[in-house]
Amino acid sequence: MLGFVVTACAEFPEVDAALAAGEPQSEYPALLPFEQLLAQEDPRLDAGDVDALRSRATDLRNRADGLRGPVIDGETRDRMNDGAQQP
Repeated sequence: MLGFVVTACAEFPEVDAALAAGEPQSEYPALLPFEQLLAQEDPRLDAGDVDALRSRATDLRNRADGLRGPVIDGETRDRMNDGAQQP
């Protein structure tokens, strides 16, 4: 069950790239049998891939930094701390 939860949050760059190209009729990448995937040669990274991964990691870190901080602003927090007034 945990494996399903983890993969549900996964991103699929090929699909994202096809959709981002602005062509709604673009074909999705082919789904391959697991055995065929195992039989393929291990992928290798080239210099362009390394740069792209570093750039993506930086973007993700920047997004994470933007999510840090208070969820509730100070004014709202003060109102919540005051509580509801009885009529």
